[in-house]
Amino acid sequence: MTLDATNHQLLSDIRQIIEQARQRVSQTVNSEMVQAYWHIGRLIVEDEQQGQQRAAYGKQQLQQLSEHLTREFGKGFDASNLRNMRSFYLCFPNRDALRHKLSWTHYRLLIRVENPKAREWYMQEAMDQNWSARALERQIGVLYYERLLASQNRDAVEQEAKANTMELRVRPEDYLRDPYVLDFLNLPSHSFLESELEQGLIDNLQQFLLELGKGFAFVARQQRISTDDQDFYIDLVFYNFKLKCFLLIDLKLGKLTHQDVGQMDSYVRIYDQHKKGEDDNPTIGLILCSQKSETIAKYSVLADNQQLFAAKYLPYLPTEDELRHELERERQWVQQRLLAKSDDNEI
Repeated sequence: MTLDATNHQLLSDIRQIIEQARQRVSQTVNSEMVQAYWHIGRLIVEDEQQGQQRAAYGKQQLQQLSEHLTREFGKGFDASNLRNMRSFYLCFPNRDALRHKLSWTHYRLLIRVENPKAREWYMQEAMDQNWSARALERQIGVLYYERLLASQNRDAVEQEAKANTMELRVRPEDYLRDPYVLDFLNLPSHSFLESELEQGLIDNLQQFLLELGKGFAFVARQQRISTDDQDFYIDLVFYNFKLKCFLLIDLKLGKLTHQDVGQMDSYVRIYDQHKKGEDDNPTIGLILCSQKSETIAKYSVLADNQQLFAAKYLPYLPTEDELRHELERERQWVQQRLLAKSDDNEI
């Protein structure tokens, strides 16, 4: 239905009100979360300063705190995140210096910048330029601050930085997909972290693997795995009782890149280190890439496990051709369903 000029202006005004309200809500949630985590970090540091004996078993104490807090308040209070809160307070002991526009994800990146001057500069730029957390991570990774200091052509460096972050600006919906916000509010993550297309594909792929009858058991969706300085989220995790190994699945909407393959290899290594039992076989990674022009399925295994993969794993796993066919079929079905839903909304 086409809107006349009056209704078009009314729609525009209402849309602006909704977007502004969502932005205020997201900023409020993030501001409260940042303030809470700063205070938790302060309490942990002050408790450690009571004496050498406490400091000596600080790591064990954080693990105990984590277990109690997780039981009472849900996810978001694992030992790794508690260590981040402690580091947050140590890096920003002056609470009044915090920037309310920046999220906890921003601050988790900032506390890893060792140079205090660089950290302060990145914080101010992230706020002034409205950088998303991904944009901040990119600028830290390419040493933007250091390159500006060293360059004789600052304009060229600034223009490059602007181009790199233009598509990564903060939007209200980004906050609502932030896993730390969901953990802080104790909300179920999977319904917010994926688009409807991704969600539909994941739903159907999960059912497809369980119906294969080859020993698959469902373990988790959007499972967090953590290192000391980074968190990752795996779309789907299965365990195969015939193979005695975990299967990690990552879904990509878009072109498969070398970075995607490298990321999956990292997932496999971390999972083998932290989740795999002594009698389990090496973990398998599966990358599924779905786009309009091409559907790709790639198993990702570490080089020293290739022989084991070929000899033992393949008889119990779907072939890449089977996965491509299933993913393409499901993608078309989900798209048709979304188009029908869109048509119903326009009536």
